[in-house]
Amino acid sequence: MSKEKVSILSAFKTIIWPRRKLVFIGLILIVISKAASFVAPLSLKYLMDDIIPNKKVDLLKLLVAAVGFAILIQAITSFLLTKILSVQAQYMISELRAQVQKKVLSLPIRFFDNTKSGELVSRIMSDVEGVRNLIGTGLVQLVGGTVTAVVSLLLLLRISWTMTLFTLVPLAVFALIALKAFKKIRPIFRNRGVINAEVTGRLTETLGGVRVIKGFNAEEQENKIFEEGVERLFQNVKKSLTATALMTSSSTFLLGLATTGIMGIGGYQIMTDQLTIGDFLTFTFLLGLMIAPIVQMSNIGSQLTEALAGLDRTEELMNMTPEADADLRTEILENFKGHIVFENVRFSYEENKEVLHNISFEAKPGEVVALVGSSGSGKSTIAGLAATFLNPQEGVISVDGHDITKVDLNSFRKNLGVVLQDEFLFEGSIKQNILFPRPQATEEELQAAVRAAYVNEFTDRFEDGLDTLIGERGVKLSGGQRQRIAIARAVLANPKILILDEATSNLDTESEALIQKSLATLTKGRTTFVIAHRLSTIRKADQILVIENGQIAERGTHDELIASEGRYHNLFTYQARI
Repeated sequence: MSKEKVSILSAFKTIIWPRRKLVFIGLILIVISKAASFVAPLSLKYLMDDIIPNKKVDLLKLLVAAVGFAILIQAITSFLLTKILSVQAQYMISELRAQVQKKVLSLPIRFFDNTKSGELVSRIMSDVEGVRNLIGTGLVQLVGGTVTAVVSLLLLLRISWTMTLFTLVPLAVFALIALKAFKKIRPIFRNRGVINAEVTGRLTETLGGVRVIKGFNAEEQENKIFEEGVERLFQNVKKSLTATALMTSSSTFLLGLATTGIMGIGGYQIMTDQLTIGDFLTFTFLLGLMIAPIVQMSNIGSQLTEALAGLDRTEELMNMTPEADADLRTEILENFKGHIVFENVRFSYEENKEVLHNISFEAKPGEVVALVGSSGSGKSTIAGLAATFLNPQEGVISVDGHDITKVDLNSFRKNLGVVLQDEFLFEGSIKQNILFPRPQATEEELQAAVRAAYVNEFTDRFEDGLDTLIGERGVKLSGGQRQRIAIARAVLANPKILILDEATSNLDTESEALIQKSLATLTKGRTTFVIAHRLSTIRKADQILVIENGQIAERGTHDELIASEGRYHNLFTYQARI
């Protein structure tokens, strides 16, 4: 994965520039707000040096009204800034989350095999949070603060250049400390995102596997792992807090020095008639206007650093190559038949560890191809290649005469149906799970799928029928019931190519008999790949491939393979005796 850092410039181009109109409005508002903030300190000179000594009551009223109006302007602009920019920032966060989630779902299966789902949840939900400081009030305040500081500096130099220069020395020291601190903080924030994702990932796994944890009395072990993760997170936060505290305390000390010096220099200049009391008060207020944004910038700097660290990690995801490569996968499948051919296909999950060697076979439209063999022989890998979840390293897989690696994935997968051994059901009702591939299906189509998979055989006994809620991953149902819902889902999808991975493995004898009937209906007219350990379920397959050590050891129909008395014959007779 790319470790390049997202720069302020690239963040400006991709995030701020497309929203330049809103940011420009924000900048105008903050300029108006800051201009209004100068009214009170600048009026102090007239108040102390002219209005009060000369008892000009009318001018006093006018001055108070002007200051009051300036305060009102500040309040209104502050409200509008929050309303416009903060709302836009939150909208952008939601937009960015949707983009990241869309990108994650476009990545190949291999990526998910190597990444915890909880970690991805953290990256989608948390890493984009800091963006609000780029488009929100943070960046605008940074610009507004800079403008205020520069204008204040010019006015301060005009009143007393000696006092101004005295205050600039500690401010310059503070700026150097802040720059050093930000360099250290950014990798800390970046690492925090990594740790947070790991801890969230483990927590998600723990909650998902709570039955296994309790079954093996492993609560203490899981608690310890989580505590270690939380401790790592705490140590990371502690580092960033130390750096931030260093900036805050140094600013307090250095600004305190500046204030002390101003008291001495200002007091002396008033006594020697170089400075009026009005000038001194105006200087003090303007100094506050100059220093406040500089101190504030250290906080905004931390926020921007955190935002860029989050964007670094988001950028990593966004730069990954999706499985549906638009430049490569250009062939659209029309009049889909489901004719699959493997020609000398080789595949490996890791370099120099080949899992499949020279696999060649043909699955004609409507044929049932059964894959049998011992665990780890490569059956599921062949099914994964047929489903386009994996791509071959060598050789060619073709569908209806098209190289499968060049076929548009959408046009292929809308004709694909999958029923897995450990079938995944979503939280919700039985009906919602069956309708998952075709939410707009009619009631007649739904009921046909329910009957075909014999789901009604158990839902008729439930008080809420098909509207029964099944809990997360379908925990309230038996394995056989979950499997039948999965088959009903595949029936409703009406695919041309069907992958059945141990589809009857979770069933009791009675359920298996029912499922065998529904599978006979389901496979009719569809190219079907069946992975089966129970060899009794594949007797009627058009072609049986016996896979051993990543190679096709035998092929033929059930009767042909029994007659040849090879590996299949041994497996079948062994199972028949059990």
